[in-house]
Amino acid sequence: MQQSIREIKSMGSFKNNVFDDIPDVMPEEILQDLLVTPGVRIERIVSRGQSSPPGFWYDQPEGEWVIVLRGAAILEFEGEAEPHRLLSGDHLNIPPRRRHRVAWTDPDQPTVWIAVFHADRRAD
Repeated sequence: MQQSIREIKSMGSFKNNVFDDIPDVMPEEILQDLLVTPGVRIERIVSRGQSSPPGFWYDQPEGEWVIVLRGAAILEFEGEAEPHRLLSGDHLNIPPRRRHRVAWTDPDQPTVWIAVFHADRRAD
């Protein structure tokens, strides 16, 4: 059953654009939750030259599917010799507890990512 526009608006639905509100100068990465529900969180990440601190590894309890919409980044995974270069349109899934880090993001343009954090049911 389709819902009317009025019903959707009353439920808090809204239109936005992931490329809006990106400042020219970014001393820090921008992290913005776009959707949070039980079991799924969708986050917009905007980077411009930021990377993980030396020796820091993400080690998350949930899975993370990530796509670069604009820009470029390099991810490193613990135990892998070759880094993963991500360009616009590239995506990958990071299983829970897979240690990884952001080695580089393009300093000359914003890198816009979407990250979908999810419960990985394969581990159940």
